[in-house]
Amino acid sequence: MSDAFLPLDLLAIAPHPDDAELFAGGLLALSAQRGHRVGIVDLSRGERATRGDPETRAVEADRAANVLGLCHRENLGLPDGALSAATSTPDELDDVDSPVMRVVSVIRRLRPAIVIAPPRLERHPDHEHAGALVRRALFLSGLAKLTSDDGLPPFTPRQTLIMPMRVELPVSFVVDITAVLDIKREAILAHVSQVGGPASASGPLIGSALALAAIEARDRYHGAMIGVAAGEPYFAESTLGIADPVAFFKGAAHGPAHLFPRRLP
Repeated sequence: MSDAFLPLDLLAIAPHPDDAELFAGGLLALSAQRGHRVGIVDLSRGERATRGDPETRAVEADRAANVLGLCHRENLGLPDGALSAATSTPDELDDVDSPVMRVVSVIRRLRPAIVIAPPRLERHPDHEHAGALVRRALFLSGLAKLTSDDGLPPFTPRQTLIMPMRVELPVSFVVDITAVLDIKREAILAHVSQVGGPASASGPLIGSALALAAIEARDRYHGAMIGVAAGEPYFAESTLGIADPVAFFKGAAHGPAHLFPRRLP
């Protein structure tokens, strides 16, 4: 990637290749279409997955990146099945190869305005640990006195968005992804080793017959909350500010809500 693409406007940091496509593919595609500089950093190569191998999954990830219109994608090669935010050694912050410093380096190098991260509550342990790892790295990335051999200056993104995955969480807003639903589907299907082929009852969740249907049902469910065909939910770690609520809500592009998931006050 040339420096012409830096800094990034939007960066998704995901545990495995395909996670960003499944849970944030709509926003990534939509942002790329609008001319924003969009990227994905995969923390692991998914080498412990039941299906596929790292080489195959790397090819699939590149194919999906092209479908989404990304200007950058890279893989940190952290150990699949053993992602952790826990302190590994007393001097890990002085070790550029420690997991947390690898992520700090990525954030400082790519300088994204917005980071999409996994949640801290999830079905998959790697997803939870990845969420904790990214949050720790985001904090450390802004520390002026935390230096490393790469010489990159401190940096803190303007906002961190949490992408709910398999566990339903409170959300701050829903993005209308109706216009890019086909692109999101194509990007997911680019991961043939994970979503293609015959499924079995004992196989991985992503390889089940209902895997893609479940994701699409989830998108329709959240879309109905804002009166559109499909939507992706996000939780903003920093409180959102609205300068003019009247103009904001009068100018809303979506229709009336059809679903109300919580009791109204």
